[in-house]
Amino acid sequence: MKESVSPALLPQARLADLVDALVDRSWYVGEGFLPEALHRPLFDELADMARRDALEAAGIGRGQTHHLRRDVRGDAIRWLDRESLAQRRYLEAMGELQQALNQALFLGLFEYEAHFAQYPPGAFYRRHLDSFRGRANRVVSTVGYLNPDWPEDGGGEMVIFAPDDPAREVARVRPEAGTFACFLSDSVPHEVLPTRWPRASIAGWFRRNASLGGVVDPAH
Repeated sequence: MKESVSPALLPQARLADLVDALVDRSWYVGEGFLPEALHRPLFDELADMARRDALEAAGIGRGQTHHLRRDVRGDAIRWLDRESLAQRRYLEAMGELQQALNQALFLGLFEYEAHFAQYPPGAFYRRHLDSFRGRANRVVSTVGYLNPDWPEDGGGEMVIFAPDDPAREVARVRPEAGTFACFLSDSVPHEVLPTRWPRASIAGWFRRNASLGGVVDPAH
């Protein structure tokens, strides 16, 4: 008797398009990439967290250098911890993406971390890189958008800049439910423009094992 195989959570043909885009230009944006069965329960869960004041103000930096800078970013976050079925299914979907990236690009990705991100009206995130070459083990960044029926005047777009020219805009991503962005963490500058409506997303990072002498992701 053959073992049953769970159906894929992500569109396999579009996974191939994503991989090709990372090779060709270091970034990918796909509208309708995430199925509603994935993004809708996550939107409801984040909305409930916001109502219960269960989110924390996001900061910049890591470890001892971590601090709040509202002049740089204004979102509130909560890390995914697999407590809900919606979170587990999203992380399973990212596992499919991790496998596809490793098989096609030999990136050696071994871990994925992600958090909910809620931007209240007026919030933004200034232009930045998610990682710096030789200094961290974040390799590929992802953003999954959760807001259904995002208004045309809602703001909150993510602007992607050219890896070889940080001043040149190459894409502007409207934060509509189902849209998915993926890019190389250490080479694609990006920013979030001020939003006029509560903006919901999941930001995540695939990591490479950068441990050295038993210390995970040591400082360089």
